[in-house]
Amino acid sequence: MVMEPKARMEEGRVTPELIEEMRSKVGLKLRTQNAIFNEYATKDNIRKFVDGIGDINPLYRDEEYAKRTRYGCLVAPPSFVFSVLAGVQFGWRGLAGYHSASEMEFFKPIKAGDKITPEETYLGFEGPKESKFAEKTIFDYFEDKYFNQHGELVAKVKRLVIRAERRKTREKGKYSKIQLPHPWTEEELKQIEEEVLAEQIRGGEPRFWEDVQVGEELPQLVKGPLGLTDMIAAVVAGLAPARLAAHGASLREYRRKPAWTFRDPFSYALEPIFAVHYNIEAARAMGLPYPYDVGTQRHCWLIQLLTDWMGDDGWIIRCDAQYRRFVFLSDVVRIKGKVVKKFVTSEGEHCVKVETHAFNQRGEDVMPGMAIIALPSKEKNEWPLDRRR
Repeated sequence: MVMEPKARMEEGRVTPELIEEMRSKVGLKLRTQNAIFNEYATKDNIRKFVDGIGDINPLYRDEEYAKRTRYGCLVAPPSFVFSVLAGVQFGWRGLAGYHSASEMEFFKPIKAGDKITPEETYLGFEGPKESKFAEKTIFDYFEDKYFNQHGELVAKVKRLVIRAERRKTREKGKYSKIQLPHPWTEEELKQIEEEVLAEQIRGGEPRFWEDVQVGEELPQLVKGPLGLTDMIAAVVAGLAPARLAAHGASLREYRRKPAWTFRDPFSYALEPIFAVHYNIEAARAMGLPYPYDVGTQRHCWLIQLLTDWMGDDGWIIRCDAQYRRFVFLSDVVRIKGKVVKKFVTSEGEHCVKVETHAFNQRGEDVMPGMAIIALPSKEKNEWPLDRRR
């Protein structure tokens, strides 16, 4: 028997009528004005963003340091585009949505003072598909493009969002047997903290392509135990798919879109569906035992691993990741990478391919992925940023 949650959300169903309605929207360019967060890459917005993902790289924080790099000024990490637009809440009335993968490409640096304008297009969907998680699911695809004030394409992201019926997810109870919060010992927590603090930032010492070996492993990046303040900081950074507001500002929006809200059974306040990431009853209404991380948040951690390793003079050309399973509050994630290929592109750019993984304390790979990184060449005296100024 399914234990009903105390929080009540709209319970939609995958019907032929809904499928036909969504088919008519394929190719639609979505309205983004109510979902844009960090439109400007100001010093303060960049700082709040890197605080929210736990990135201490001085390239994004220290103006004097950044002036001495090839950038010549403070810049934002490539993942900053997620804080401009993390996705528009769209379609599939009453179904749950889980951001499950992103393919990211980067073309230009984001410098302090830049204005970034996003566009989002609904590419279409696949399904319904058979699922052990929720009986049947829909695979939704979106493409986001980000342009600077000069009209130059800064980044492009293709996103996969999986849709499912909340009731079916609760009935399946795939994650119901996980012990949460995780029962860490004091000794284990001390070890985790040391691993977190062991982060290695390459910084201004160039990592030359010629010095990299196939099979070389990247120093791991450790995140966790994931806590409530980590989630609040991520929201402040701009990693929510909609702007969060309070009191009358939020109530007016909730009246316009009641399906995006629920009433908290303990505080009696109206809350956004996004609260599944920090509200236990909201998570249970989604069929999950505990609040969990945000897909974009997890991808930002992966990009931090790569920028730490490649140094200030490297450039991430592409970074793909699948957000498998859920990273729950109290979980620890160890993000790893290994160089699996070295090559020179037809344009003469010196690149490496990195295979990436992220393991939780249960040994599950919660984020398999890959990245293509351009590195400076010692022999050719070539620098990736010179192509992208």
